[in-house]
Amino acid sequence: MTRGERPGWAPPILRGDRMEAGLRLLEIDVRRRLDGLLQGNHLGLVPGPGSEPGEARPYQPGDDVRRMDWAVTARTTTPHIRETVADRELETWLVVDLSASLDFGTAACEKRDLAVAAVAAITHLTRGGGNRVGALIATGERTARVPARGGLAHARGLVRRVAETPSPPEGVRGDLAAAIDQLRRPPRRRGLAVVVSDFLGDTDWQRPLRALSLRHELVAVEIVDPRDTELPDVGTVVLADPETGRQREVTATPLLRKEFAAAAAQHRSTVAACLRRAGAAHLTLRTDSDWIADTVRFVVSRKRRWSGGVA
Repeated sequence: MTRGERPGWAPPILRGDRMEAGLRLLEIDVRRRLDGLLQGNHLGLVPGPGSEPGEARPYQPGDDVRRMDWAVTARTTTPHIRETVADRELETWLVVDLSASLDFGTAACEKRDLAVAAVAAITHLTRGGGNRVGALIATGERTARVPARGGLAHARGLVRRVAETPSPPEGVRGDLAAAIDQLRRPPRRRGLAVVVSDFLGDTDWQRPLRALSLRHELVAVEIVDPRDTELPDVGTVVLADPETGRQREVTATPLLRKEFAAAAAQHRSTVAACLRRAGAAHLTLRTDSDWIADTVRFVVSRKRRWSGGVA
């Protein structure tokens, strides 16, 4: 791949005079590849559970013990769980983190491009059938709210609104915890909440996320670039924190690179543990990986888990 080329699986550039063409290409990619790779399966990020009780079936390893049907279990002396019927209308809310740390990328795209692509995929997977989707778009400087509505025109407008959101000025810190907390007020009908972020920095978002899980099904989409996890052998380099404006000149010695990788791995492990404790399903999208194929694997895994299969 020569300089300037982008692999076919990379999301399009969504900036400047390439915005309009990029949005059209993104919609084509999402609809063609998601539908094709899922091979006609029912689409959806929430294949279960719903609010209406369904049939009971024998318990299988990996099932959620919170769905145990104790009455049937006592009557049959065999552990059973109660299936639930998915709600006919789903309201999905996205919290989209577009803080300054997302304006970075060293592989096929910037993390910001991948965040917009994730929003496009989620709106495609959840719209239709009377479903509604809305968003809170947070940059650290301001938070914009897109009301939840249905229809293709609204879905397209929401993706465009996210893509056209200006980047915050240098030195403005993101506040993911505050954005998640805004989604809880006022209380909304039960539905799906999706948080799209790189989850860098403090994990003070854990408490509002756990509170959100008391009412909603949660999905966390973590956006990762290779340089978030490892420092290349580049000699002396100036590193800059876009959210504080601080800069530091460092020499990428083998010891520093090893310590950086260890600290990055520890942070990602902490993020995964926090998401798990909050009850959020965790999808990781990387700027150096096929994001649509990763999304498909995630959706199929969730469907298998709720149907009683092994994820």
